[in-house]
Amino acid sequence: MKKNIQKILACVDLSDYSLMVLAHAVELAKASDAQILVLNVINQRDIHGIEMAVGHFPGYFSSGLDVQEYVKDLKKDRNESLRQFIKEHFFEEKSKMSLKIDVGIPFDCILKTIETENIDLVVMANKGRGNVSRVLFGSAAEKVFRHSLVPVVSVRDRKLFKREK
Repeated sequence: MKKNIQKILACVDLSDYSLMVLAHAVELAKASDAQILVLNVINQRDIHGIEMAVGHFPGYFSSGLDVQEYVKDLKKDRNESLRQFIKEHFFEEKSKMSLKIDVGIPFDCILKTIETENIDLVVMANKGRGNVSRVLFGSAAEKVFRHSLVPVVSVRDRKLFKREK
């Protein structure tokens, strides 16, 4: 069975791995003339942290920090950062890319995006921002690998994952 890849989901978290993920997604898209949806997820855990801080220290935030406004600004900042990142590194391929900034539990947002956006292939790093949380909760990549309805390409840095002989 031959599957035509039309839409690739590139999961980026603005870590050092994001460049590798997008580079691989671009190469795969060239081979199949696919579109790339670049997904960045604002972790719900971080939003809960802000909500708790505001709740516990309301006087400290004299400017009246509104969590919803904070999330809106964060989405805007991430969107601008990703657009600039794409412009700097993938200028010629940017017409094949679209952006999506989501809020929630990263693996859950990725799995939902696979379904709602009719994704054919996922490209993601097996590491990213959440390395410490992996020890406690399991990595987002691992959960996506186990539950994805479509193939997932794991991007790795050869230098970091060099096998000892």
